[in-house]
Amino acid sequence: MNQQESDFKKYLLILINIAALVSGAALLFCSCENNLEKIKAFNSMDNLPVVEAKNFETLFTDSGEVRFFLKTPKLLRFETEGDPYIEFPEGIELIKYDENKNIVSSITANYAKQFVEEKKWEAKNNVVATNFKGDTLKTEHLIWDEKAEKIYTEEYVKIIRENQIITGIGFQSDQSLENWRIKNPKGTIYVDVEAGRGNDTIPAEPEDEGIINLFPDREP
Repeated sequence: MNQQESDFKKYLLILINIAALVSGAALLFCSCENNLEKIKAFNSMDNLPVVEAKNFETLFTDSGEVRFFLKTPKLLRFETEGDPYIEFPEGIELIKYDENKNIVSSITANYAKQFVEEKKWEAKNNVVATNFKGDTLKTEHLIWDEKAEKIYTEEYVKIIRENQIITGIGFQSDQSLENWRIKNPKGTIYVDVEAGRGNDTIPAEPEDEGIINLFPDREP
């Protein structure tokens, strides 16, 4: 082997070592960068609540008058960009009052979420809503739109009244749960209050485009 060949091999070996080092450094940099992104995402304020409270109770007022009472085992507030929300992962109880501080309606659920900017509430899992007459709504999903002043769902619902039980799909009501309707009624069970038993089950034949109106003296 002459000197020229020996020098070429040494030069080639140096180039191979440099390439290996550069490749290794690039992989290390990418790995570190990915880990940093994961750490940033984990520590992002979007993923962490800015407020956490347990056994929380509060009153909502309007012009000095008490309008709502809220009670929850756990409250979490998140300040996501442009869409802050409050989560109630262990359930909620919400009571609405009139101007004379009489209970107008109430809602309980195993989970709830309040969208602050949208002024909208979402309740899920074992949702029970009751009005001042004692009419009770049971469903698995319910939306309360404060701006539109209405409560609604597209899920299965059961309405329990003093002398009847009404079932159906889809529901809409005012905030007081006083004027409500079932969009697609499935049936009605009339209850004999004195005997404490159900009488006849009458499948509902939808009228007025499938909407049952519980207030015949009013427009649906």
